[in-house]
Amino acid sequence: MVNQETTEIDVGFTHEDFAALLDKYDYHFSPGDVVAGTVFSLEPRGALIDIGAKTAAYIPIQEMSINRIDGPEEVLQSNETREFFILADENEDGQLTLSIRRIEYMRAWERVRQLQAEDATVRSGVFATNRGGALVRIEGLRGFIPGSHISTRKPKEDLVGEDLPLKFLEVDEERNRLVLSHRRALVERKMNRLEVGEVVIGTVRGIKPYGAFIDIGGVSGLLHISEISHDHIDTPHSVFNVNDEVKVMIIDLDAERGRISLSTKQLEPEPGDMVKNPQVVYDKAEEMAAKYREQVLAAQQQQAIAVTIPEAELEELPSAAE
Repeated sequence: MVNQETTEIDVGFTHEDFAALLDKYDYHFSPGDVVAGTVFSLEPRGALIDIGAKTAAYIPIQEMSINRIDGPEEVLQSNETREFFILADENEDGQLTLSIRRIEYMRAWERVRQLQAEDATVRSGVFATNRGGALVRIEGLRGFIPGSHISTRKPKEDLVGEDLPLKFLEVDEERNRLVLSHRRALVERKMNRLEVGEVVIGTVRGIKPYGAFIDIGGVSGLLHISEISHDHIDTPHSVFNVNDEVKVMIIDLDAERGRISLSTKQLEPEPGDMVKNPQVVYDKAEEMAAKYREQVLAAQQQQAIAVTIPEAELEELPSAAE
């Protein structure tokens, strides 16, 4: 009979050694990191997330979305794996705090910067108004439309719920400022159908010492005092009244600034006609505008010749007259 002796092997591996080994291979997580995590428990006001740390991380409901939600199940599902932003370092229980909202904010700012660079027009519904203007949401971010950039005759309070076309005026993530313009979006849309040298019919909506504001199809153009007449006038009030219907010519379209510049001076058959007899100006507006366009075209062609032909060669050109 073979005598078998049982030999005990001392591996020398204690609980403390195991904990030290975990620490050695444990990933170091820092606030600001974006990590993958799996949802393993939904709670009434948050969720527990496995991100590979020793202790499950926690995401409170207010950090689950850029938009307001009532329950975690609106955003997360059990066993779902997705990206999370580490919002805060470990608390006294060794638990990290996570956020989805921060990731959505970062991507939203990136998206609106891209839209601004493309000079895109976006649409959004007004959800609130205040003394200064109206509030909208763009890509989940709260945007502000100053009252001076709201182009509607409605009271601001009646705009709540209305969908508006908008252009970007300011996108500043550092200062958390997202400013938009309804007026500029309308002007751009209108500008796409307008041309310099075109005669349009408008209504005087406001008169200032420096000129008159003319409504042309829902957008406002400025008829500067210097473009009313060849004759000197002291104030636009001496020529116009609010609600007057007028014929004006477009002399400049500035899409970037959302401005339309108008003129009646260029439509005068004789200098001073706008002061003496505006009806003569309106009756001959199209005829005078055609002459204006011919002059502009001739000037552009002359400029093109000057650009394409070197100055030394211009001096050697023979005279067209014999």
